Amino acid sequence: MTIQLYAFDTPNGRKISVALEEMGLPYEVHVVDITKGEQTAPEFLKISPNNKIPAIIDPDGPDGPGGQPISVFESGAILIYLAEKTGTFLPKDPRARVAAMEWLMFQMGGFGPMPGQVHHFIALENEADRRYGLERFMAETRRLYGVMDRRLADHAFFAGEEISIADFAIVGWVWRHERHKIDLADFPNVLRWYRGMMARPAVKKGFGVALKRGD
Repeated sequence: MTIQLYAFDTPNGRKISVALEEMGLPYEVHVVDITKGEQTAPEFLKISPNNKIPAIIDPDGPDGPGGQPISVFESGAILIYLAEKTGTFLPKDPRARVAAMEWLMFQMGGFGPMPGQVHHFIALENEADRRYGLERFMAETRRLYGVMDRRLADHAFFAGEEISIADFAIVGWVWRHERHKIDLADFPNVLRWYRGMMARPAVKKGFGVALKRGD
């Protein structure tokens, strides 16, 4: 049956649409307009108690057709769930699997919250508040790009030589590099990886799906 995706046009929403396309899973989008507070609606809180997008409902559950429905919130948990459900994009080799999980957690714990703060402060009208926040969080965001660049210097993907859910998680945030005030030419290995990711047909479809009303 069709997975129900509750999302908006954000990096965290995009990484799930990309993963669903790469995995070839049928899904239906339900736009949750976070600019209008729809994430606090009681019906959405039933599947995402932290009132954050994205979230999914899988009518079949992890057991497949005929199973009990399950809802999953938190984008990292969704990626792991989908990878385990399909048996794809989570390496079988134990060392590569550990690497995939490491870099997924790197994105969830750092390369998401830090550039997310850049998104916040860059929109402030008060110049003093904006300047302090941007200096602090842009410096950390730039450091994280450097961490990724070093990893990709001798690895095709974050988990090693095969693409994984870690790449889906990270590409959603590198997609916003211009908003982070980052020139990817300063991070050539990230640039190579990013161009390769964005050239993948399923990734293109994942970024092209309408996650805002009117798209």
